[in-house]
Amino acid sequence: MKAVVVRKFGPPERLEVADAPDPVPKAGQALIRVRAAGVNFADIVARLGLYPDAPPRPMILGYEVAGTLVNALPEHGLPAGIRVVAPVMFGGYAELAVADARAVRAIPDGCDDATAASIPVVYLTAYRGLFGATTVKAGETVLVHAAAGGVGLAAIEFCRIAGATVIGTASAAKRDFLVGQGVAHVIDYRSQDFEAEVMRLTNGVGVDVVLDSQGGSSLKKGARILKHGGRLVMYGVSSMVTGERRSIWSALKTLLGMPRFHPVSLMNQNRAVLGINMNHFAIKNPDSLARDLDQILAWVRDGKLSPRVDRTFPMGEASLAHRYIQERRNIGKVVLVVGA
Repeated sequence: MKAVVVRKFGPPERLEVADAPDPVPKAGQALIRVRAAGVNFADIVARLGLYPDAPPRPMILGYEVAGTLVNALPEHGLPAGIRVVAPVMFGGYAELAVADARAVRAIPDGCDDATAASIPVVYLTAYRGLFGATTVKAGETVLVHAAAGGVGLAAIEFCRIAGATVIGTASAAKRDFLVGQGVAHVIDYRSQDFEAEVMRLTNGVGVDVVLDSQGGSSLKKGARILKHGGRLVMYGVSSMVTGERRSIWSALKTLLGMPRFHPVSLMNQNRAVLGINMNHFAIKNPDSLARDLDQILAWVRDGKLSPRVDRTFPMGEASLAHRYIQERRNIGKVVLVVGA
């Protein structure tokens, strides 16, 4: 099969299309002929050599795919040849990929392959952050970092379903789009300090939930703007990525900038600090992840969720897709078109 392979860590141009062995599904796994694969910021982190759970090189990136099922899964009611979507543990940027059969689902009617491939990672992450790690409620206020990214837009939709108000951070160029999505206030992270702006917008009260994908010193500010009883949900460390090449210094600086939370202080303020790693969650809690995906796809079928694909790239242009995301140009998901 053809696949996008990382042989050396570095800039986007290190991604190359090459021949790779066909994956062989083990017991309990599905084999999928891939037609589209979602591109995520985690792929960029892995390409730079900063993702601790990445497999050894040469490695194939990709955490979510849509395509056709090769091997029938009668115990899950899925015949061979049906169109399916699934999260995967690396290996998505390829013509064939394997997935845990428990998390393979039929693509909803009317949903094309690119849209289906844009769903698992960002919607599962946002769902776990808002309805798993915590439970966002009607009337609460949620600060969503990188609000125009894949997880950010998914979080906005979930907050709309829950009846929560969203404050989002994004560049000024994305403000009008986010306002159109129902975001109450957009903070330009390039020219405004989100801590000061949140406290100004809330008259010094703060927010109920912070969804933080940045890590580092952003977490310190996020903790300071929580209301009494607030929840800080961490799901990424994007501030480690400062350029097209790996910077150990930037990674260390980000890690050293992480706050330490004192248990007594958390108890006195009734606050919670919560972390999400979806790869680890999928391994340890596959049935819960499958139930989450069922709810997400049900809302897609009902029209309550509208996944947004910003742009598609052919598999041979994976490097351009990575650069597009790393330059923060996307509003929504970027997807690789793998099969015809």
